[in-house]
Amino acid sequence: MNKTPNYLNERVCLNVLANSVENAQDCYEAAEGHVVLGVLSKNYPSDEAAIEDMKRYQAATNNALSVGLGAGDPNQSTMVTRISAKLQPQHVNQVFTGAAASRALLGQSETIINALVSPTGRVGYVNIATGPLSSQQPAADVPIETAIALLKDMGASSVKYFPMKGLAHKEEFEAVAKACASYDFYLEPTGGIDLDNYEEILKIAVDAGVKKIIPHIYSSIIDAETGDTRPEDVQTLLAMTKNILAADGQMEG
Repeated sequence: MNKTPNYLNERVCLNVLANSVENAQDCYEAAEGHVVLGVLSKNYPSDEAAIEDMKRYQAATNNALSVGLGAGDPNQSTMVTRISAKLQPQHVNQVFTGAAASRALLGQSETIINALVSPTGRVGYVNIATGPLSSQQPAADVPIETAIALLKDMGASSVKYFPMKGLAHKEEFEAVAKACASYDFYLEPTGGIDLDNYEEILKIAVDAGVKKIIPHIYSSIIDAETGDTRPEDVQTLLAMTKNILAADGQMEG
């Protein structure tokens, strides 16, 4: 079972929510496998229920499972750690303080573990107080370089930059992308990303030289009536990604 996401040209892997196993399969095919499918731990009453159901997603998508918190809820951190240890998925979503425990219990370095840091309104700084208790206290704003070093210490793979609110924090995001590139760390832009701003957001990360990018595109591509992520929108996102990588000289063939 492959524990590493299937990046397009070793560079970009989409992250979208799956409303059902069937929806996950459809989105996986639409992305030509270059996607991890988010399933939220918050939607399950127990670890056992989550593990049993998420195994179905793993089987249907070659383990392209992204174990989610649920709207970045820090109170889901320990549940995500416990179930991820059993499931061994390709991708794990964590708050800043949850990354080390997840890595320790996974017992391997292949699975991607992100850690949530938030915009501060100051270019070059991020708020790392995103854990169950720390998120209830005054913000802990630190230089992005320090945040990356702390995350490397804890065994995390990437910065989950949330909530971005699309391009509302563009200059801050540019600084985060440059730091991730400089310090050989992955980046996961998250929050308010849609079909209109996706290309600009991805281009910022690609142009900065970030080694691996996992953009999260959630509510904007979900059908309001069915709750399903629209496969045709995933197809569009993949086409946009290919265009940006081609323009950057990254696409093969």
